[in-house]
Amino acid sequence: MLVAVDPAETDFSKPALAKAAQFSNDYGAVLRLLSVMPFVQGYVSEFLPPDFDEKTLADMRKRLEDIGRGLGLPADKVSVDVRTGGVYHEVLEAAKTFHADLIVVSSHHPGFATYLIGSNAANVVRHADCSVLVVRE
Repeated sequence: MLVAVDPAETDFSKPALAKAAQFSNDYGAVLRLLSVMPFVQGYVSEFLPPDFDEKTLADMRKRLEDIGRGLGLPADKVSVDVRTGGVYHEVLEAAKTFHADLIVVSSHHPGFATYLIGSNAANVVRHADCSVLVVRE
């Protein structure tokens, strides 16, 4: 089971993490927690320290590992993955790589902008090769 998590908004991810942990306990599922750092645009990156990406990815990995330990699951049932790129593209790629049977994502209640431009959760639902559970906050 792949669980997409934004470490910067852990409160937003709590319902999805709780549901995934419940599934793991009930069915013996293995969880992969995934976080995606969007690309930093070139004109912005020139103002950042040279090691910005490496430090940010390391921080994201540590946060995910802390979140994983907080789920109350055995260590062999939780792993983490941190990627850089477009969020929904990376979620879909990670699901393929991990051979996920289920992707769990959190989503806000849709607003007008979501209907016009879509959301990461909506794109994952539309394009995933496996089932997707969308947990509303």
